[in-house]
Amino acid sequence: MGYQAVTTLDALWSGEMAACAVEGKRVVLINIDGEIRAYEDICPHMRTPLSRGVLHGAVLTCATHGWVFDVRAGCGINPKQACLTPFATAVRGNEILVDVGQSGGTQSTALPHEECA
Repeated sequence: MGYQAVTTLDALWSGEMAACAVEGKRVVLINIDGEIRAYEDICPHMRTPLSRGVLHGAVLTCATHGWVFDVRAGCGINPKQACLTPFATAVRGNEILVDVGQSGGTQSTALPHEECA
């Protein structure tokens, strides 16, 4: 396991999100003002891919039933008890890396080149 390169900063602009797969897990990547967040790409309600939802700033609304999440922390806004499953992220140069083995890990960690090899 460990960190896997999934895309680049050039491909995921601020205010955008993108779906990808890492080691068989569906992941939604989100760039919020240059901070990269990664969550399991599944709404905890109906298991709809969150990447099909709408992102406004740091608020993600699920496409199926309108559940709303603060993607800076992965917390539910409506309903409040709903939480997203986070994955650790890192940026190496222009590459965005995700570690799906580190659920709840540190987000947007800048790693030295040798730690990502």
